[in-house]
Amino acid sequence: VQLQASGGGLVQAGGSLRLSCTASGPTFSSYGLGWFRQAPGKEREFVAAISRGADYTSYANSVKGRFTISRDNAKKTLYLQMNSLKFEDTAVYYCAANPGGSYFSTSSVINDYDNWGQGTQVTVSS
Repeated sequence: VQLQASGGGLVQAGGSLRLSCTASGPTFSSYGLGWFRQAPGKEREFVAAISRGADYTSYANSVKGRFTISRDNAKKTLYLQMNSLKFEDTAVYYCAANPGGSYFSTSSVINDYDNWGQGTQVTVSS
C-alpha cells in the first residue's frame, strides 16, 4: 500500500487541523495504521494508531484528549483530527502502515511500520 499525507498548514495555538492520509492499493483494510511526527532536531515519535477495523486506538500521552485518529476503509483514508494545538505539536506528520500484528493491534513501535507516506508539515504559532 502507498500512502500520501495531506492537510497540514499553519495554525495558531488553540486551533485545529485535520490531517488525511490516502492510500492506493487493494489491501488498505489489512493494515493497522499510525501517525508519527518529527520535529526539527528530534527523533520521529509515535502520535496515534488505529487497528485494522477501527475497533481500537492508542495515543501518545502528549496528545491524548486533543487528537483523534480514525479511518474509513471504504475510502482508503486515515484521519487525524487535531484540536487544542500547541506550539510543541509543530512537526512533520507521517502516516504509516503496520503489516504485522493482530487484527486489533495498535502498535506504537516505529519499527513495526513500513510504507511511510511523504509527510505533511504542521506549524503551530504561539
